[in-house]
Amino acid sequence: MTIRILGIDPGLRVTGFGVIDKIGNRLVYVTSGCIKSGEGELPQRLGVILAGLDEVISLHQPQQAAVEKVFVNVNPQSTLLLGQARGAAICAAVLKNLPVAEYTALQVKQAVVGNGHAAKEQVQEMVKRLLNLPGVPSSDAADALACAICHAHGGQGLGALATAGYRVKNGRLIG
Repeated sequence: MTIRILGIDPGLRVTGFGVIDKIGNRLVYVTSGCIKSGEGELPQRLGVILAGLDEVISLHQPQQAAVEKVFVNVNPQSTLLLGQARGAAICAAVLKNLPVAEYTALQVKQAVVGNGHAAKEQVQEMVKRLLNLPGVPSSDAADALACAICHAHGGQGLGALATAGYRVKNGRLIG
């Protein structure tokens, strides 16, 4: 059984996307890229994100979506703007009736690299290896693909802990 997953790394300037197929235990690369919203007024930039993801979803027909959660930034204004970009990304998936899963950057890095505090370059390299890519994807595309990989592995992945009988709350295991 094949499941097509869209990973999204939301950003107001650049939103990364990546599509993979999960075929049994294998992961197969489909496509990835970036949606650049440019400069200008916030509503228009959010519209670019929404329209860009709508096009990706229409073209590649994913069955599920995985979106990276926003972390709290030092600058509250930046966090708010990033949250709005994330909202546009989630709306694009919801408008196409896709179930949306959300993962923190820590969860994504843990699933892909085995270390929740991995550097961007480590994530890029592991995405390249896991998907047998000929080259290293851009940082934003790699983060989106990593989010899709995390979802394909049930949010667990390479660095997963045995969590039977546990649940995750606020990024921590609760017994």
